[in-house]
Amino acid sequence: QVQFVESGGGLVEPGGSLRLSCVGSSMSFSFTSMRWDRQAPGKEREQVATISWAGETTTYADSVKGRFTISRDNAKKTVYLQMNSLKPEDTAVYYCNQNPPLSYWGRGTQVTVSS
Repeated sequence: QVQFVESGGGLVEPGGSLRLSCVGSSMSFSFTSMRWDRQAPGKEREQVATISWAGETTTYADSVKGRFTISRDNAKKTVYLQMNSLKPEDTAVYYCNQNPPLSYWGRGTQVTVSS
């Protein structure tokens, strides 16, 4: 079963930055589009960013455009999410998955933006 392990979350003040990492276990990771989603307390999971298998095409939710950057290193089977200018409304558990997503998700990594 393909697994995703997210890391890099934490507590940060508004305006701060974090870099999330997601390591995948799939043998076909290098040929798989990936995505980051997030779920805030009491809200549905929402798509944050996507990246094509070669990394040449990316998409972003309007709420993070210009602040977040998705990237990948296929040799390390890792996808990243660089988050800058963080806002309290970015507080959520962040998950990665294939795109389109598998039916199951990893444990995610908690991001809390608060002063």
